Amino acid sequence: MSQKHLKEAFISNLNGTSLLEISVGLSLAPLCLLCRGLLLILYYLHYGKHLSSRKYSLLLDFLVLVSPLLFCCTVLSPVLFLMPTIIVAFCAGIFSIIYSRRKPETRVPFRQIVKDFQKTSLDPEYIPAITVFRVYVNVLTSISILAVDFPQYPRRYAKAETYGTGVMDLGVGAFIFGNALVCPEVRQKAYVTQSKFSNLARQFFSIWPLIFLGAGRLLSVKSIEYHEHASEYGVHWNFFFTLAFVRLAASLLLAIFPKEKSWIVAINLAVLYQLILNTTSLKMFILHGSDGSDTRVGFLNANREGLLSLFGYLAIYMASVQVGLCLLKCRSSVQGWTEAVGFSLLTVLTLFLFLPVSQAYAEPVSRRMANLSYCLWVVAHCLALFTCFIVTDLTLVFTKLLVKGSSVPCCWDVIKPPHPSTSPRRETVPGGRGGKLLNVCLISAINKNQLLFFLLANVLTGSVNILIDTIHSKTAFTLCILHLYMFLNCLVMHVLHAKNIVLKFW
Repeated sequence: MSQKHLKEAFISNLNGTSLLEISVGLSLAPLCLLCRGLLLILYYLHYGKHLSSRKYSLLLDFLVLVSPLLFCCTVLSPVLFLMPTIIVAFCAGIFSIIYSRRKPETRVPFRQIVKDFQKTSLDPEYIPAITVFRVYVNVLTSISILAVDFPQYPRRYAKAETYGTGVMDLGVGAFIFGNALVCPEVRQKAYVTQSKFSNLARQFFSIWPLIFLGAGRLLSVKSIEYHEHASEYGVHWNFFFTLAFVRLAASLLLAIFPKEKSWIVAINLAVLYQLILNTTSLKMFILHGSDGSDTRVGFLNANREGLLSLFGYLAIYMASVQVGLCLLKCRSSVQGWTEAVGFSLLTVLTLFLFLPVSQAYAEPVSRRMANLSYCLWVVAHCLALFTCFIVTDLTLVFTKLLVKGSSVPCCWDVIKPPHPSTSPRRETVPGGRGGKLLNVCLISAINKNQLLFFLLANVLTGSVNILIDTIHSKTAFTLCILHLYMFLNCLVMHVLHAKNIVLKFW
């Protein structure tokens, strides 16, 4: 077999992993974020100043936020279930040190700290969990698209052929979910409220970079005969096209239906699509083509997976719009966000209860078709991950109350609890969106140029696969390549952010 066919076979005919393993793996990102925050607070407590060195901040962020995830999806995957326990124990140790080494003037009874925490007001205009969620989906996707070509990346984490739940299957839906959280309809931009249908023209203009990137990827892949998995999206289709058309179709639906009812639209889309799959020959067409022998003749046959899965991805997008709108409700206090976390967890539990029912009576999870079970699975896991990021932020807010003056990049700005002699005022330490700490924050750096980060990851992935025989790589070599690849990508974002450069011109 040629190298191209070997690599195609290496990522084909896979069945995914268990829902439990994916859930455990997803818990690592919030825990890494918590660990980074506690380390920064401990640094402030010890030295009396914030970590302002761009070089050391980038190194810390990469080693704590990125590197553990890379190890866990390669050499540490056999002990993945132990990793959250280890990180939790490490974070608990850091927290105990912080609590015991507080300055005398900040030492108040623990019960009073809890009361102050409950009354603490948070910046209602900025929800860090949204930024962190979107960045981490991008980071995890970037790691996986290259790591999957190495033998150290477990085959069960790669995309399933037809039915199954691989880590990369979730990544596709999570990308859609994250994009919808910040769509214009959720952010309530002025032009959206002026005219719903005029927004369609704006959306059409805004998706042209995705169309351009999709066409560029198509031409480059075909011209160099790069290995590809035809049953993933089809012969000519790719994920850039899916992102573009889902966004455009969602804008059309939101122009017709009230955005506050987007969850109803999402349910109807997913259920109707599943009914059509089960009661017509559409499912057989997606899986085996029009002639039943997996033909790829004609545009529709050639790209049937990419075209027809748009209905499922659109349902995920509309569900995420509803989540984004719920976040807009004024929750400026810790107590309000605690209630929101409870409601979110109840929603996640409900979705996970419906998932086995859907798999039993409709069909198992299939990213290839983006069926009802896949939509339930993606929304449940994305909402669970997002909720974990909110809990992480609340934990860091509580810890910051223990060490007055400490701050963590991409964490909630705190408006201090009211005191008898003073009126409520915003925290004056550097942090939040405008403080100095953001200039040295990897999360903010990636967030500023997310599309460029994803594009650069794709280009570097292609370059590595052309230059290296990834399938037969040794473990040490694989880890070096993956770390170098991710660090180079992060370094470019870091430099652009330091120079305040945003490469967005549409």
